[in-house]
Amino acid sequence: MNASKIESFLHHLCEVSSQQTIPRFRASIGVDNKLASGFDPVTEADKQAELAIRREIADTFPDHGILGEEFDDINPDAEFCWIIDPIDGTRSFVCGLPTWGTLIALYQNGKPLAGVMDQPFTGERYYSNGKKSYLTKGDDKRELSTSDTTDLTTAIMLTTDPRIFSQDLKDGYQAVENKCLLTRYGTDCYGYALVASGQVDLVVEAGLNNFDIAALIPIIECAGGIVTDWQGKSASGGGNIVAAANRKIHEQILQTIAEASN
Repeated sequence: MNASKIESFLHHLCEVSSQQTIPRFRASIGVDNKLASGFDPVTEADKQAELAIRREIADTFPDHGILGEEFDDINPDAEFCWIIDPIDGTRSFVCGLPTWGTLIALYQNGKPLAGVMDQPFTGERYYSNGKKSYLTKGDDKRELSTSDTTDLTTAIMLTTDPRIFSQDLKDGYQAVENKCLLTRYGTDCYGYALVASGQVDLVVEAGLNNFDIAALIPIIECAGGIVTDWQGKSASGGGNIVAAANRKIHEQILQTIAEASN
């Protein structure tokens, strides 16, 4: 698949998905809890958006695999697999906050190839065709580039919620936050898009599934950044995640985590 074909199909999937999410955003909809203990919300918007995306992929690429948050995997051992999170940030969606997004990634042989983070309420679409990363809003399109911040003490960090870090991870996370110039919470996938656009310098999170991060890896890395787990290994399967604007600041983050965790 060439970059142009991937880009065109990602845009199509976003349009299909938004037809299911936008009419339900800031509307009166039911919310189900996927957990017996705790709260992991899912809405009809999540389910219908994923089903719509799955139908388009199956019709266009019947030999491709499909892995999504809400439904069973299809052909997961295929060379090309689509990883879907129809609404990343369902809590934000339920609250009416526009920091949620639709995440769609294309993997080839288990490695991220391309991806999109679509925020249809604001009209922002961050995506990578596997070569470069872009932001489109209406008729405007610009290539993305991460920031040139290389000193952690002058960096801006985002995370969804400091409470996501288990007891054994708190020291490492807190050490990074303490070094940063500024930290803000509650950004979900939108925070990673801001790293790709150069607006902020890093995101640190824990306990992510593959569909939470799959689409965001190529968007950030094709813009000049780096995404790994806390040990500097591949983040393609999820886990504890560091997304950074460049390798210099990434190295400082990993070193800070390691020193605080020993």
